[in-house]
Amino acid sequence: MTVSTQRAVDRWAGVPACVALTLYRRVFRRPRPSSTIRRILFVKLAEQGSTVLAADALRHAIEQVGREHVFFLTFEENRFILDAMAMIPAQNILTLDVRSLVAAVRSLIVVVHRLRARRIDAAVDLEFFARSSAILTFLSGAGARVGMHSFAGEGPYRGDLMTHRVVCNPYLHVSDMFLMMVQALAHPPERFPAFAAVSPNTPPAQCPSAYQPSAGDVEAMQRLLHDCTRSEQVPPVILLNANSGDLVPLRRWDAARYVELARRLLAALPEIRVVLTGGPGEVRETERLAGEIGSPRCGSVAGKTTLRQLLALYSLSRVLVTNDSGAAHFATLTGIEVVTLFGPETPALFAARTPRNRVLWSGIVCSPCVNAFNNRLSRCRDNLCMQRITVEDVFEATMGAYMGRDGA
Repeated sequence: MTVSTQRAVDRWAGVPACVALTLYRRVFRRPRPSSTIRRILFVKLAEQGSTVLAADALRHAIEQVGREHVFFLTFEENRFILDAMAMIPAQNILTLDVRSLVAAVRSLIVVVHRLRARRIDAAVDLEFFARSSAILTFLSGAGARVGMHSFAGEGPYRGDLMTHRVVCNPYLHVSDMFLMMVQALAHPPERFPAFAAVSPNTPPAQCPSAYQPSAGDVEAMQRLLHDCTRSEQVPPVILLNANSGDLVPLRRWDAARYVELARRLLAALPEIRVVLTGGPGEVRETERLAGEIGSPRCGSVAGKTTLRQLLALYSLSRVLVTNDSGAAHFATLTGIEVVTLFGPETPALFAARTPRNRVLWSGIVCSPCVNAFNNRLSRCRDNLCMQRITVEDVFEATMGAYMGRDGA
């Protein structure tokens, strides 16, 4: 299913389902959740980048109940990043197949059965206001359920299915918010939304687990770079990720500016190669951009790598320039320097938390316009916030990252 179809199903089927389950919960109210929590489930269906931001929350849960008792539910297409982070046992990762509506329903039945068989004690819904994740959290059978609740209409309706109903705090970085949600399990549910824990509001002491690419993936990426850049040995590589997927198209920086940026980098750094990345659906556009750049030292690998190989490519490269997207978060699992371009969302909440990430954000008054409270939908059709980021801005940040200067 496309993102737009998933959103439509979440709205038109999710709202009545949440109403029905809320009525069921109120009529057949269950006893107070057990104070002893032995098994914890995380539900994060979409957006692989945000899964990386959950590393501290996962680490805290592992400290509380042990690695073998932490479970994760996600879409099948998003499983990869959990395997790459290697924090949860592979057999504890459950997935939903959403390639079609029929496959999604069939997969839902199987997953709910498997969750109930595992006797989950607590479930943490890491989606903000998605109805599907709230429903799955409730159906998991967990006695304690933590999730965002729409108090006084401050977010999209998704029923009253949580025992620990937390406020979505727009002043906390997402990684801190995820950590707070796990910590909420130690507090009486009837006290919420009051929650006296104090957020550290600082980057975590540990980065997500470092990814170690296999020798086979490294060798494959070395061959790909050799073919792409026409060099005998792997040269210093700067990667450009010119797209941000179809979830929030407003996050895209103009493709023509990526072309100009690549030309300037190639002129300033004669030893480098510029490589454009992208998914299978971006092959034609990315190859067109590489052709426009018009240099034998530039090429495209769009559609030629698996996500696992993409991490190996990051580990072989010096700098990644990307729109605000999962790529910036994946890169934190490797040693690559990153330059991230923000526009309709704010880096204060969503920036990859690593000192290797240089963030560019214009900060105009209409930005951010995309947030959890509007389901990340905006009426804007003219992303001035991205247009205000100039080629000169990105060139200087990229040169700083390449030369190892202090970030902006």
